[in-house]
Amino acid sequence: MYKMVVVLRLLLDEMYAGLKEYFETLGWDVVAAQDVGLKGAKDKDVVEYARVNGLLLVTQDQKPAELADLTGVKYVLISNAMIAKIADETIREKYPDIKQR
Repeated sequence: MYKMVVVLRLLLDEMYAGLKEYFETLGWDVVAAQDVGLKGAKDKDVVEYARVNGLLLVTQDQKPAELADLTGVKYVLISNAMIAKIADETIREKYPDIKQR
C-alpha cells in the first residue's frame, strides 16, 4: 500500500517576507506576497491567491486568517502573543537562574 505524500508550499504574508530564506533553509518551498505582486494587496486577494495556488498562508494578521478559515484555505496565524510565549520559553530555558521581577 502506498502512502500519499502532500507537498505543501507556503505563502508568506508581507510582514513575514524577511523569513523566506529561513523557511527555505528548513526545506520549505516558499513564496512571499511581494514575489507574486501582492505587495499592499487587500487581504481577500492574498487569501484568494493562496486558495487558487494551493498555498498555506503564514500571517500575523487576524483578518486574513479569518478569511482563510471561511474559505477553506490552509493557514497559520503567528500572533504577537505566540511570539512572546516562544521568546519567554526560550529565555527561561537558556537562563534558568534569572528571575523575573
